[in-house]
Amino acid sequence: MNYKKLVFILLFLLLLPNLADAQCAMCRAVLESEEGMTTAKGINDGIVYLMAIPYILVGVLFYFVYRKMKSSKS
Repeated sequence: MNYKKLVFILLFLLLLPNLADAQCAMCRAVLESEEGMTTAKGINDGIVYLMAIPYILVGVLFYFVYRKMKSSKS
């Protein structure tokens, strides 16, 4: 049961950036004046990916620390 919860949360977090708009007010004002909005979409995706990388790295670090501490208890 715990494994299913973990997979669900992981999938939810991986799909969440597609739902988020992460532009600052100044970037949004400049990019909304464009007709096709393709540049705005690219900028938004870049901001979301740059934001996600530190969280992924910290998560991996905590996973290895947890695994190390769990193996030392046994």
